[in-house]
Amino acid sequence: METDYSSKSSLEEIRERFDNDVERFSNLETGQQTTLDAVLSMELITDAAKYINPQATAVLDIGCGAGNYTLKLLSKIPNLNCTLIDLSLPMLERARQRVLEATWGTVETIQTDIREANLGDQQFDVVLAAAVLHHLRGDNDWELVFAKIYQALKPGGSFWISDLIIHDTPELDKLFTDRFATYLESLGGAEYRQKVFDYIEHEDTPRSVNYQLNLMKRAGFRHTEVLHKNGCFAAFGGVK
Repeated sequence: METDYSSKSSLEEIRERFDNDVERFSNLETGQQTTLDAVLSMELITDAAKYINPQATAVLDIGCGAGNYTLKLLSKIPNLNCTLIDLSLPMLERARQRVLEATWGTVETIQTDIREANLGDQQFDVVLAAAVLHHLRGDNDWELVFAKIYQALKPGGSFWISDLIIHDTPELDKLFTDRFATYLESLGGAEYRQKVFDYIEHEDTPRSVNYQLNLMKRAGFRHTEVLHKNGCFAAFGGVK
């Protein structure tokens, strides 16, 4: 039976939320405060891209936000041609402004839902997806997006994800949810913890690392790797 996602945030609600939060997401420290090891995950993902694709010329950043991940990658692989996709036009405008200052390459921005995007065939050396795929809903969405990304990558290209995750084993999912709750309480108390959990319940539909790595393998990726995991957050990817 197909899961009912009608109670979840619509695309319009998600877009509006990010339209109004550009300044916070322009700073990784404040924009990703609730994300465990956000800075470490960004370092590992961009290091992995550099090691796998040191001669890269083109990157696609899905759900780019204000451009933090692309900027970090440009500090390691300079002057890439950058394609930035996001639902939020204000986010895209901020990302374009910041990325243009960091590369001699081209910068293209596309305001769209990734499910609707035409990513082309073998266009990119690196694809980044940070804190965005958890907005995908049913299995069809996930399968469509992973297949698109595989097709869009050049042979030998790599796809890197940093995101909120769940766990396939219910008891372990509870373990890491409880640990996350304790972390959130340390940031802002019980009220803050509940606010974050309510937001996740309304807006997000994350999947497990195992689920996503299996999708990569089914799409055709030759290698898959977990770079880092801490509780309900993980950094991982695959090589075409």
